[in-house]
Amino acid sequence: MSEKKDPSVWQGFKAFLMRGNVVDLAVAVVVGAAFTNIVNAVVKGVISPVIGAIGTKNLDHYSSCLSDRCKGDEGIQILWGSVLGATLQFVITAAVVYFLMVLPMAKFLARQEARRKAREGTREIIEVTELEVLKEIRDELVAQRGPEQGRR
Repeated sequence: MSEKKDPSVWQGFKAFLMRGNVVDLAVAVVVGAAFTNIVNAVVKGVISPVIGAIGTKNLDHYSSCLSDRCKGDEGIQILWGSVLGATLQFVITAAVVYFLMVLPMAKFLARQEARRKAREGTREIIEVTELEVLKEIRDELVAQRGPEQGRR
């Protein structure tokens, strides 16, 4: 009897790495990191100066004091400017991902699905038409033979 050898740890690891979803995830992480740099540049170069025209250019400077004294590190400060900056960055990131990636891909997939359905519908029409033509041919042959020969 020959014993069936279990795959080695290395072979299992190699199979894990070669799975499509792991490679896709790695690509997504790398692209996401690069995309974060773009979004940060947009926030720093466009959004922050627009907000800076109203107040301070750095959103981190927007805060409220909960205690009597707020100087430097003293007192209880709520840094709502930082939260606003992070929220703006999130909204911008989500908008860019949706409008530049998700929406075009959804439209593309919808068009592909419509084409596939159209091809399938055409095939069904052709098949039904061929069946009808064959029935007509049969009926014509029966009619040409005459009623006596068709009854055999």
